Amino acid sequence: MEDKIRVLLTEEEVNEKIKKIGEQVSKDYAGKSVHMICVLKGGVFFTCELAKRITVPVSLDFMSVSSYGSETKSSGIVKIIKDLDEPLEGKDVLIVEDIIDSGRTLSYLIEILKKRNPASIRLCTLLDKPERRVTDVKVDYVGFNIPDEFVVGYGLDYAQKYRNLPFIGVVEQ
Repeated sequence: MEDKIRVLLTEEEVNEKIKKIGEQVSKDYAGKSVHMICVLKGGVFFTCELAKRITVPVSLDFMSVSSYGSETKSSGIVKIIKDLDEPLEGKDVLIVEDIIDSGRTLSYLIEILKKRNPASIRLCTLLDKPERRVTDVKVDYVGFNIPDEFVVGYGLDYAQKYRNLPFIGVVEQ
C-alpha cells in the first residue's frame, strides 16, 4: 500500500527560500570562505542546493550522527557514525541540517565541533520545529518553521523512502 503524501511546501517555495538563504550566507561571509558541514543523510539535498547559491568560496565535509537508532523517538544519546575528513581549526563553519526538532543532536554536535577550534560555527536548517525543542540551540539560518507533523521529501525520509521528492510533504495516515 502506498502512503498518501500531502504537499506542505512546493518545490518552488523551497527553491526560493534556499536562494534567499544563499544570498544571506554570501553577505554574512563576504570576504571569507565558508566550510559547510552536511549532516547526513537528510541534509545532502539541501546542502548541495544551498552551496550552488553561495557566492563566496565554499568547501564541504560530511558527518553522520544518530540519536535515534532503530526507534522513531530520540534516545538522547548521540553517536558519531561518520566523522569529518578535514580539521576545522581556523575555519568558518556552517553546519547544514535538513530539520531540527528537539535540538539534542545539534547541541551535542556543536559542543564537539567547538573543541576543534573553528574560527566560527553557525547553524543552518531547511526546516525547524521550534515547538519540539527540548535543548536550547541557536539556529542562524532557518528556511521554514513547520508544524509538528511527520515530513518527507527533499532529503527527509520515511523508512528510507521519499527522500527524492522535490517538495516537502506530510505523510498522511
